[in-house]
Amino acid sequence: MTALRRLSGEVVALVLATAIFLVPFGLMLLTAVKDPEQAIDLDFAWPTSWPVVENFMAVIEARDYVLLRAYVNSTIITVASVALLVVFAAMASFVLQRRPGKVAKLADFLVLSGLIIPPAVVPTIWLLQALGLFKTLPGMILAEVAFNLSFAMLLFRAFVAAIPRELDEAAQIDGCSGMRLFFRVIFPLLRPVTITVILVSSVNIFNDFVNPLYLLPGDENATVQVTLYNFQSQYNTQWNLLFMDIVLITIPPLVLFVFFNRKIVAGMTAGAIKG
Repeated sequence: MTALRRLSGEVVALVLATAIFLVPFGLMLLTAVKDPEQAIDLDFAWPTSWPVVENFMAVIEARDYVLLRAYVNSTIITVASVALLVVFAAMASFVLQRRPGKVAKLADFLVLSGLIIPPAVVPTIWLLQALGLFKTLPGMILAEVAFNLSFAMLLFRAFVAAIPRELDEAAQIDGCSGMRLFFRVIFPLLRPVTITVILVSSVNIFNDFVNPLYLLPGDENATVQVTLYNFQSQYNTQWNLLFMDIVLITIPPLVLFVFFNRKIVAGMTAGAIKG
């Protein structure tokens, strides 16, 4: 009876997963390869013609190849943001875990606040304008680091807590300074959670739509998610080109998820157990 219930639960979960994820994905693929007249229906009808190459080239060439510039911008923002995020989150987590006290408690409160309170767009714009970084890639990178720092620190602290303090003391006896202690001894031990933070943060930052929309206006600073506006207007939407654009910008995160799903889950669950 227990095995039957477990099998029934797995079947129900599989059906729900198929309905939630595969059905919309199938509709997206079908619409992306249709002609404009048939794409308006937004149904699962089989395409009467297959203008795949035409739709693909139309998306690439739209607005003077803005999608290619958007891919470059998104890649720069993602790589730079994740690199800074990993270093800052790991170092801050190590210090806060090793030096408990009132300051650490205040920092913990701020970290939890960063997870609960949504980012405020208008004050962020004011701050970037005051720093002269509004409408620039460095400003967008700093904003992404700030918005994702709390989650990364939460994962890193669970791993740091499991590392014995005796390692710190042995390294200090051998003459390691604070920076050498962290980068030579502690940071290599954080490899599982580092991989998890890199993959999860990369997908979140690459798929970010709201922040680049407000903090990076203009075609020269466009990111891949903002290019979805290329095929929408007040009175008309080119559904086949819109869905082809969605397919093209979905490929990198989908590849990351498919090939590194086990590492993401293993890193997060291991951190939870160690914490």
